Amino acid sequence: MKKPQEKKKILDVNLLILFSVTLMAVMGVSIVTPAHPLIARDLNISPSKIGLLITAIALPGTILAPVLGVLADRFGRRRILVPSLFAFGIFGTACAFTNDFSVLLLFRFFQGVGAAALGSINLTIIGDLYSGRDRATAMGYNSGVLSIGTATYPALGGLVAAYGWQFPFLFSFIAIPVGILIMARLKNPEPVSTEKLTEYFKIIFRLIQTKNMRGLFLASFTSFLVIYGPYLTYFPFLAESHAIHSPAAIGILMSVSSLTTALSSVFLGKLIRRFSENRLIKTAYMLYAVSLIVLATAANYMTLVIALIVLGVSSGISVPAVQSLIAGLAPPRQRGAFMSVNGMIIRLGQTLGPLMAATAFGIWGLFGVFYAAAGFSIVVIFMLAVLLQSYDVNREIE
Repeated sequence: MKKPQEKKKILDVNLLILFSVTLMAVMGVSIVTPAHPLIARDLNISPSKIGLLITAIALPGTILAPVLGVLADRFGRRRILVPSLFAFGIFGTACAFTNDFSVLLLFRFFQGVGAAALGSINLTIIGDLYSGRDRATAMGYNSGVLSIGTATYPALGGLVAAYGWQFPFLFSFIAIPVGILIMARLKNPEPVSTEKLTEYFKIIFRLIQTKNMRGLFLASFTSFLVIYGPYLTYFPFLAESHAIHSPAAIGILMSVSSLTTALSSVFLGKLIRRFSENRLIKTAYMLYAVSLIVLATAANYMTLVIALIVLGVSSGISVPAVQSLIAGLAPPRQRGAFMSVNGMIIRLGQTLGPLMAATAFGIWGLFGVFYAAAGFSIVVIFMLAVLLQSYDVNREIE
């Protein structure tokens, strides 16, 4: 019985439209990353500053995501999602038409304003459409699509960057027709707010203070700090230290991790039926630490590939599992706010990841970046053991 249901979900028009939003949400960073060394050389920027390209697009989300989530709860998901896609497309495309690093950072910032709501509201709508194991499965599919994007975009970005570092930015324009598609075809339940704003925020603040929610937010922060810090910002330089200099080759190598993430995410629903969510999440963070240490000590190309596979499995388990649990714990009329707070925390991880990695680079060098991130992941494992308590999505009403 479950297999036909899962097939139906993957063919659902609404879910397929939401997948297109997911692909836009991840495009802003992953398609540009393989061009980082080229941008640094062409614009005469040091490797320690190139991470600002990621920080600039991630920073607005740390401020705007909760605000946009509240607005989505009060006025509707699509009213926030569509303008966000338009802003993402316009300013992302504009990045291709400047050779001034300061102007480039400004365009990236405004692209980040558009990106601030994409991932969180997209997940909120998935949470509105599904419950229980269905929600976990749909989140896994969505994370798999996201990972396909992060697998494809670096390779695509690396290939087109061979003709000029500006070309990867042009793909941002696709967000505009996606916004038009949402206006025309997306059919999703919109929230009906009946409680006063003060009661709305009381419910939010009460749930944020629970151990489970704090643990899940910590898990989100750590995942994206690791992904956007040592991995997306400095792995291209680590690859170059192994005599892998071609942007296309770097992009293809990074795709290994993303493809593994995609495969792991697709099987999340089945994994949840056999193991507790807490165990899966904690196991994922142990694998984060292992993969980072192996990356720092890799002696050859094959060892790099193995480390990237382990890193991919970590992300494929942790990210959708955490998102599904947050959506399940949040009441429907406050779900947009909770997913957006999680989005803010994700953006915080994306923002601080490159900055903390740059600090580690300045103190310990390239390999120290990966050792420091591994140490942080180990500390988080012990914190999650205290914070995360038993919660089973199978108990939700389906």
